[in-house]
Order: sequence, then C-alpha cells, then structure tokens
Amino acid sequence: MDTIRALSRTHRRLIALAPLAVGLQLFPASPVFQGLLAQEPAAAQEQELPAGITRGATVEGITEYALDNGLRVLLFPDRSKQQVTVNVTYLVGSRHEAYGETGMAHLLEHLAFKGTPGHPDIPKELTDHGALPNGTTWFDRTNYFETFPATEENLDWALDLEAARMVNSFIAKEDLDSEMTVVRNEWELGENSPFGVLMKRTVSTAFQWHNYGNSTIGARADIESVPIERLQAFYRKYYQPDNAVLVVAGRFDEAKALELIAEKFGVIPRPDRSGANKIWPTYTAEPTQDGERSVTLRRVGDEQIVMALYHVPAGSHEHFAAVDVLTHVMGTEPAGRLYKALVEPGLAANVNAFNFQLREPGALLLAARVRKEDSLDAATEALAQALEDVVANPPTEEEVERAKNEFTKNIDLAIRNPQRIALQLSEWASMGDWRLFFLHRDRLQKVTPEEVARAARAYLKDSNRTLGFFIPVEETPLRAEIPVAPDVAALVSGYTGGEAVAEGEAFDPTPANIEARTERFELANGFQVAFLPKRNRGGTVAVEIQLRFGTEEALMGKATAGALAASMLKRGTESHTRQEIEDELDRLKAQVSAGGGVRVASASVTTIRENLPAVLSLVSEMLHEPAFEAEEFRLLKEERLAGLESQMSEPIPLAIREFGRYLDPWPEEHSEYTPTMEEERARVEAATVEDVRSFYQDFYGAQAGTMAIVGDFDSAEIRPILEEIFDGWDARIVYERYERPFREVEPTEIDIETPDKANAVMVAGMNLEMRDDHPDYPALVLGNYMLGGGFLSSRLATRIRREEGLSYSVGSQLSAHPVDEKGQFLAFAIFAPENGDKVVAAFREEIAKVRESGFTEEEVEETKQGYLDFVQNLRSRDAGIASQLAAGLYFGRTMEWTAEQEKRISELTVEEINEAIRRHIDPAKIVVVRAGDFAKAKATS
Repeated sequence: MDTIRALSRTHRRLIALAPLAVGLQLFPASPVFQGLLAQEPAAAQEQELPAGITRGATVEGITEYALDNGLRVLLFPDRSKQQVTVNVTYLVGSRHEAYGETGMAHLLEHLAFKGTPGHPDIPKELTDHGALPNGTTWFDRTNYFETFPATEENLDWALDLEAARMVNSFIAKEDLDSEMTVVRNEWELGENSPFGVLMKRTVSTAFQWHNYGNSTIGARADIESVPIERLQAFYRKYYQPDNAVLVVAGRFDEAKALELIAEKFGVIPRPDRSGANKIWPTYTAEPTQDGERSVTLRRVGDEQIVMALYHVPAGSHEHFAAVDVLTHVMGTEPAGRLYKALVEPGLAANVNAFNFQLREPGALLLAARVRKEDSLDAATEALAQALEDVVANPPTEEEVERAKNEFTKNIDLAIRNPQRIALQLSEWASMGDWRLFFLHRDRLQKVTPEEVARAARAYLKDSNRTLGFFIPVEETPLRAEIPVAPDVAALVSGYTGGEAVAEGEAFDPTPANIEARTERFELANGFQVAFLPKRNRGGTVAVEIQLRFGTEEALMGKATAGALAASMLKRGTESHTRQEIEDELDRLKAQVSAGGGVRVASASVTTIRENLPAVLSLVSEMLHEPAFEAEEFRLLKEERLAGLESQMSEPIPLAIREFGRYLDPWPEEHSEYTPTMEEERARVEAATVEDVRSFYQDFYGAQAGTMAIVGDFDSAEIRPILEEIFDGWDARIVYERYERPFREVEPTEIDIETPDKANAVMVAGMNLEMRDDHPDYPALVLGNYMLGGGFLSSRLATRIRREEGLSYSVGSQLSAHPVDEKGQFLAFAIFAPENGDKVVAAFREEIAKVRESGFTEEEVEETKQGYLDFVQNLRSRDAGIASQLAAGLYFGRTMEWTAEQEKRISELTVEEINEAIRRHIDPAKIVVVRAGDFAKAKATS
C-alpha cells in the first residue's frame, strides 16, 4: 500500500505518483542490518519435474514453469544472496474496475493482509519471520511479496501463505469497515500534494474513456461506499491461479521449490471461466485525441506547476524504446532539454519528464515547478518552446547515447540482483509477458537518433496534448494516431536473451562470518578502512566513505555552507563538468551518491569489480577537486529553495522539524541548531559560493575519515589506490569530536495549523539519558519493536490502524548514541484532522497499558526470533554492511559487539523488558507535536 511509489523498472524516471500508484508501507525502519541462512540451489532443470508442472522458456537465468491450473511460475536462483523473495502478481489493477468500483483493486490489496483460516494474522507472521514485505496496486496488476531469510522453513511458509491468500482470504465486512478508513486516510495523504492532485486531474482529462484516466487510489465516494459483496466477487474472479504469476528469486533449492509450489498451489483448481467469471480483454480504447485539452487546479500550496501530457503507445510496442529515450533527452539533469530551457535560465526551480509504460497505450508527462515569485507564463512558454524544439532539432547522437548508457547501467545492475528483478517482473508480466523486460532492453540498445526524432514527430503534437492549465485550442489541430498494442506472444516467441551473468558465492552474513572475513587497517594520517571481499552475482561491489569535520567552535555559523558544500561534490570538478561526471558514471555502470552536512560528508558507491579502480579514481576527483562553479551553485540554491518552499505548508515536514527543535534546542549559531523553514530559506538565500569554497578548504580532509568496501574486489589491487587517494589528504582545521548532551525538556502539546490539507500528522516522544551500551538498551529495543515496530502487528498498529482504522501509517522508533548519553523514543501517525484527538488518546492509552500491565511472556517469545530474523535479513545488503562497518571503525565497534547485542536480545526475559519500559518510558514526559487543518475540522464537526 505505498503512498508514493515510483515504477519499479530501473530505467523509469517517475516521481510523485501519490494519487496513482498505491501500496502498503510503514514509516522508515531503523538502520539495522539483517543476515540469513539458506540452502544451496539445486539444478532443478536436470531433475524430473513434479506432476502437473511443465517447463517453459529460460532467459538469462530465469526459467518459466506452468502448472496445470494455469499458474505461471518464474524461478531465479542466486546462491550469493542469502535471502529469498516470493512475489505473486495478479493480472488485475485499476484498469479492470467498473463504474462505482474505482479503488477496489487497491482496497482489496489491503484486505488481503487481514488473514486466511490458516494464516489468521498475516502482519504478525510477516514480522515473526523477519520479512520485508509489501503489496502494491497499479493500473494493470496487483502484487504481494515478501523478502525473508533463505531457509527451507521460511520458503515453505511464504509459499503456503501466498497460496492461502490466493483463494482463502477472509475479505470480511468487519475488516472492510476498519480498513476503509485507513485507505481513505491514504487517499487524504495524496490530496496534500499539489503536484499529485494536478497530475491526477491532467491524466483524467487526457483519458476520457479508458480506465487509465482513473487513479489507482480511486474516488473517495467509492472507497467509502463499496459493498463487501462487490469486493468478494472481484476477489473470487481475479485472484485465481490462471490469472497470476509467481516469482521466486534468491537462494533456494530449485527442485525443492518446485515440489513446494506443486504442493501448495497445484491443489488449487483451475476456475471455470464461463459466464460472469470470464475475464474479458479490455476493449474500451481511448480514441485518437482530436484537440488540445487543459485543466486548471487552484489549491493552497507554495509553488506553481505546469505539466503537459501526451498519449504514447503501449509499453510492448516497438516505438516505446524511442519514447523512453525521448523522455530521457527531455528530462535528464543537467544535460536535458527541459533543464537547459527552464532551470538554467531561472524560469523554473526544477523539471521532470517521465512516462507510463503500460499494457495498453499510456502517457508521456513533462512538468516544471516554478517558485511563487516567478512567472508561470514564462515557464509555460519555455516548456512549449522546448517541446517544439525537440521536433525541429532532433536529439543528437550524444544525447541518445547518454540515455542508452544510463538505461544500460541501471538494467545491468538490476539483472545482477534477483530480488529487484522479482519485483520488476510484476510490471512486465502485466504488459503481457515477463520476457518483455529483456526485449525492451535489447530495443533500447539499438535505438537511433532517427527513431527518437520519429517518435517526437509522431506524438509531440498539440492535438495530442493535455495541459495542467488553460491553453486555447488550435483551430486546425493535427492528430496523433496511437498504434494498438502488439501481439506480445508473437514478439517473445522463441526469445532466449543474452548470456546470464556469473553467479556468486554462498555467503552467510552472520555477525561472526562478517567479522571473520573483514580486514581492517589504518593509513598514516588516521584514515580507517575495512575490507570485506566476497564473490557476488555479476561482480557487484559496494563502497561507503564517511568524512568528519571541524571542532565545535570552528563550525559555529557554518551549517548552511557545510550542507551546500557537500551537495556540490557531484556538480563538477576542475577537470569534468557535472554532465561529464554523470556520463562517465553511466559508462562505468556505477551509482554514486554524495552528500552530507556541516559535520559529516559521505559517499556511497555501487559498481562492478572490473570498474571499481576507475570509479574510485573519479570519486577521488570529486572529493579532491570540486570546481564550485558559480552557475552550478546558483542552480543548487534554486533547487534547495524550491524544495524548502514546497514544504512550508506541509504537515509532515513541519511537525518533524518542530519536534526536533523542541527536544534538542541549541544556540542559533551552533551547527546542531535546527532552523525554522523561514530561517533556513533565509540562510540559503544569503549563502555565497565563496562561503562554500572556504568551508571546503578549511574542513575537508581524511584524518577522521572511515571507509568500507564490501563485495567483489581484489584487496591487493584496491589498497594502493586508497593510499594514494586518502593518505596525506589533511584538513586545515583538524577534527575534534564534541559532546551532544542529554536534555530534559518540559512535556507539552504543540499544534501547527496547515490550512486546506486533508491529512494531518502526529510526532510524539521523549529524550532518553542513555547510550546504546546501556544495560537496559536491548530490552528497550525489543520492547519498542512490540510497541510500534514490525509489520502492522505492534500494539500501536493493532490499536490505531487495524482495530480503529484511524491511521494509514503508525509506529514508533527507539535510538541511542554509541558515545553520548543521548537517546530518543519517538512515535508517529498520520490521520484525518478530525481524528487527531482520538489518535493522541489511543497512543497515550497504549503507552499506559504497556507500563501498567507490560508485555506477556508469549508476546516476547513470539517476537524475539522475528526481530532477530529482521535484523539478520537487512544485513544481507552489501551497502548496509559497508555502512555499518564504516561507522564501526569510528566508534571502535566490531561485529562482535553486534553479535553480543543480538545474543542479549535472544536471552531477554519478559520481566527485564517490562521493567526497562517502566524505568525509561514515562508518559508524563512525552512531547506531542501535531500538524494539520484542525481549525477546519473543528468548524465542520
């Protein structure tokens, strides 16, 4: 149920899809890491298949099987990943909804988490198995997946769960009554976004007949009023084996997996598809648009927006690869046509271009965000001119190659990660066949500038355009004929793809194994390094670099300069422009993020073994030779200001910022001070490139830095490179750590009014005087997990979301510092403003219950293993391990410390947990901050 979800295809550049793509997701989890144990994969293709299963196509390591009941199965084994993803995709989405049923596919997705006779509490089971689960709904499909530690027991459980959910979900009236308000809360959250609402209106204006014009979240009236009988009928019709694709990816025994699939799913009968149970192909086709359309939206907000939407062919059509490249040519930054035409001249703060690649003809959407004080008319004219220009002056060879390089990089990295592929296949299966993923990749590699120019001429016509505001209609419009979706079966018939990438080793990421394989060393200037070499699928490797700056006194008044300096690292060096850096990273198949603030800067890298030396050389150039070019700095400031201004009336960022300001007050000039939105805007506006350059010259260096490399690399080859990059690179002002003290603050309740916002938020909590080595910390960690963690099975989620239906997202977090006596307990919830008092009351009541009655022994024992599996599961990610190792170097921690903490958690008693909660979590000290349109709610109550 994600509120904001970008399409999972790695090359799609989608943003802000709140009103369209929806799914299930909690607030961000704590940054812990998981590992797991699993079976070695067996060569199922060399063994006799179970009865009722036939083998189909194999493409680059993915093999298709079919059950007699119509279920399609894709197996993608990878022994180097110590986790398994099970993903079931039902070929039903909002495209299949009838009048009065908008949002039904998504609402049904929520109800499918409510349980079956054999799995009565699915959220608890997911939590108990340490899973990373989700469910999402889109125009053409609905999917459910869980990633879990790779054991035969877990695989048996996950397949049994999905088989049961396929035909035995409760879909009960009482569940609809409680979940409807949760989904409505999710709908309200989407209504807070001016961009999202404008996009919803623009899409609905463009698609006047086809169901792609209806957002997946649905109409509020349909969500509130749909009869349970219609949901049940929808479920029985579409949730069937002949309408589903099952993907299993990761570390598993293929032969055993097929036996389990035959056992769990094979007993489900193929449905009778006659009469009302027949699934008809969509026959409502959107007519050729016969004139420019427009829509104007007026709501409270802090930015101006203009967007243009064009109809384009289906995702399987041969033209779509050229449409993809055209989208990149227009939208990439900083070389994109829109960026050059609108952002660089200062006409817009930022621009976007993305497309909907769907089973039937979809859409290309381009947009510009404009600050309040700037001219929307000027931005509109520039946007129109850029679209006309790409037709008159077709994309160059360089532009097309840049797009193809980025697509190729992202696709290649995705292919090396079976978990990502398992989820991406949901999109391609919904377009007609999973092999379209590879076919589209092949088409992208062959796209020529002439084909992109042809696509621009064919589809970027005024008569094919829908605008997000009023524009006069042309008297003699040209019309764009959109081709029908091709025969996908004919397209993929006999397709075998390219060569599958090499498999990796079977690595178990337990703390003991990570510690045994990790090498640590220190350069002469104090820079600390950790190496964890291991063979990965496709030779992937992850790098984490952390640099620490200055002294408490020296950093006074430098917060804005420090943050902007970190943001400038990827925006050009003395030898390469910003675009040249991006092009080189694409060529090297590397993903590099760099950022930070006044006290710390960091860089994260993902690439492949053979390119690591060249990537490190480029990262070194970014760290040692940033250009701080004046024009790039101006553009950065514009983006930062636009981002701030877009949040100035939004409940969530306002509440979070106020909560931090109240619980952690500092003098205004201190680097730890949290400014108000207005203060931060003023600071950014006043910042100069000279300030930023001076900060870099004074504070950047490697003496207090740490670095970890995890994955497929040669230690002997990389160590001399690091010595050349970091040894001798010393900051002018030497780093000196300072203490962040515990602060006792007065409890209070703060309300922030955000007029005309349909959704509200609560952030509540208190400071804790403890480090993470405090004897009570493990007990508080597990206690918080039962109170507000896990997957919708915590005390807070059960009460506020599942029972009372007041909040879409609710939970709690607990943290403590390794050195300072500075911890925090924090809880959160989003809700309709009229439910604000109920949410706060329910939160306080649940805290009181835990303190008075405590958790039960059964509750503790059931949660322990689920929590340990959860942190072990997260530790399977190389980037996560690298981050943990780099931080551990600074704090003097090895994985032995992690192992001891987990051992302590496994031995906790219910008495220890309850006593720790009573000692440290005091309801009388809790601060509650809420933001929302409470005045309107009160006036209408």
